[in-house]
Amino acid sequence: MKPKVIQGGNFADHRGSISFVNDFNFSDIERFYIISNSNENPFRGWQGHKLDAKNFYCLTGSFKIHFIKIDNWENPSKDLMIETIVVSESDSKIVHIPAGYANAVESLEEKSKLMSFSTLPLTKVSEDDVRYPFDYWHI
Repeated sequence: MKPKVIQGGNFADHRGSISFVNDFNFSDIERFYIISNSNENPFRGWQGHKLDAKNFYCLTGSFKIHFIKIDNWENPSKDLMIETIVVSESDSKIVHIPAGYANAVESLEEKSKLMSFSTLPLTKVSEDDVRYPFDYWHI
């Protein structure tokens, strides 16, 4: 499986606005959290997932979602291709990163907030989570 964008939309009228991603399926979602990077450290990563799929939705501001397909979990190549998708509060979309990838999120504006939906139960995270130094791959 490859990463993909699940495009949503926005609707506004005299009552206000609604952002939506109607094609996103919550059936595999186990938990969610909200990421707010500090202004001093706007880059959070690299975190690999052997089993967990991640789904990112920007609530406020904007982010770059960076991801890499891991070739070797113990010693991944430093030459792997980094792919990047930009998300913002005005573009209603979810970025789906399947298991087998490492990802990093980079805030592009102060006070940006990113929602992450995970498919792995919290009890299994210790078996799945692989962290690499923030400068292992250079953006």
